[in-house]
Amino acid sequence: MNFKQKLLIITVISAAIMELIDTSIVNVALSYMSGNLGSTLEDTAWVITSYAIANVIIIPMTSFLTNMLGRRKYYIGSVILFIVCSLMCGQAGSIWVLVFFRFLQGLGGGALLSVSAAVVYEQFPKEKVGIASALFGIGVFIGPTIGPTLGGFITENYSWPWIFYINVPIGILAAVSCYFLLPESATKVQINKVDWPGIILLTIGIGSLQTVLERGETDDWFSAGYIIFLSVLAGLSLIMFIMWELHIPNPVVNLRVLKSKSLSVAAILTFVTGSGMFTSIFLTPVIAQRLLNFTPSQSGMLLMPGAILALVALVISGRLLQKGVSPVLITAIGFLFFIYFNFSMSGMSFDTSARTISLTLIFRAVGMALLTVPLSTLAVSTLQQKDMPQGTALNNMMRQLGGSFGISIINTYAARRFASHRTDMVSHITAGNQLVTERLNIYAANFHQRGMEWTDAREKAMKVIDAIVVKQSTLLSYLDSYQLIGAFFVITLPLLLLVIKKPKGTGPTVVISDH
Repeated sequence: MNFKQKLLIITVISAAIMELIDTSIVNVALSYMSGNLGSTLEDTAWVITSYAIANVIIIPMTSFLTNMLGRRKYYIGSVILFIVCSLMCGQAGSIWVLVFFRFLQGLGGGALLSVSAAVVYEQFPKEKVGIASALFGIGVFIGPTIGPTLGGFITENYSWPWIFYINVPIGILAAVSCYFLLPESATKVQINKVDWPGIILLTIGIGSLQTVLERGETDDWFSAGYIIFLSVLAGLSLIMFIMWELHIPNPVVNLRVLKSKSLSVAAILTFVTGSGMFTSIFLTPVIAQRLLNFTPSQSGMLLMPGAILALVALVISGRLLQKGVSPVLITAIGFLFFIYFNFSMSGMSFDTSARTISLTLIFRAVGMALLTVPLSTLAVSTLQQKDMPQGTALNNMMRQLGGSFGISIINTYAARRFASHRTDMVSHITAGNQLVTERLNIYAANFHQRGMEWTDAREKAMKVIDAIVVKQSTLLSYLDSYQLIGAFFVITLPLLLLVIKKPKGTGPTVVISDH
């Protein structure tokens, strides 16, 4: 591999990291944006939702757009769109202007993920696809992991627009580098007719589904009329999309590649992995900040030891794949690591130290690292060269959808478990409960000593008891959520058996099978 190839790999991976960072960097800045732009927190949440919708819509279309526009034009154009919209996001003077440019930024970011992966794979021969997966896996893993940490640091020390401005110099360097280094795709397919019905159905279906997932819990799901409407619209549109795409010769998304059993299984497992990756990134900072009183920067630092070790695990997994170790075996180990992480986190308490949490997060990070590379390898292991971009795009889409489904499910599940735990605890707060009475008297006496009337002191004490109940119920609901995520991994782990084949007349050798 020559210097230009190495520089190209660094460029496209950096662009992918930049795109993935933007999926989570704004999470810790929502309250700052809300106050600065004079909007409600619910309206400000559309800053996240609009980007996610655009990402999931455009990612499966990247192979088609690459063939239609040419890879160089499409990729460099997407980088420029991402840069311009990042600048406009920072300049936005109202929440809906910000949401609009975040949507356009998400459309530009789609190419930075899928096309980048295809470019990296092209630089390596088929037998070294594991190394390519490891290199790109670094970007896939680092982006969402450091996003909240970076966002917290920038927001605390500067101002929220800088979480967008930081993209501009990186994007300019990527665009210039790709202008000189990025070759046209060697497997370009001539597009004679644009699949407009497919594009429209995909946009409506995925856009509606993503909106339902992002906003359902906030608006109490099917009690909201627009959620019911969008759910029906998403279902009908996606069914019609699948039927249409399988009918025409040059579809916008070539679903026929899913005939590969390896890709199909990898896509499902990637969906589960995405749900685990994004929900753990969501839950851990929430617990640290809301319940343990950590700052955003301190919360981010909990993830750093694991992130460092994960980079080592990514390299190791790539080398193991190169030496012939089955991606199925490495994926199974990654699943076990992540299962252990979730069930360990489900046993934490308010007394659990930051050190213990950080050590437990190492299992999450290493597990994710062991999953990222083998699943990417498994997804394209039986595809022809011309089908790899489409297979990669579908796999990346499943990761993003998994994250959206996961967070949506966890938000709903945690809310219901909170209500259940709170009801259970409140039922024990009675006049006949000696422990409650003693605690109530202690709090009331303390407030009375500070000058409060006894009646006011008793009322204040009851509010303190209620706050304790709310806090404990919240923690228990989040711990239940970790158990639920762990259960998802346990249930889907046996799917690996579908891509294991034991050749006749041999020992227990593990190979990939597409039949």
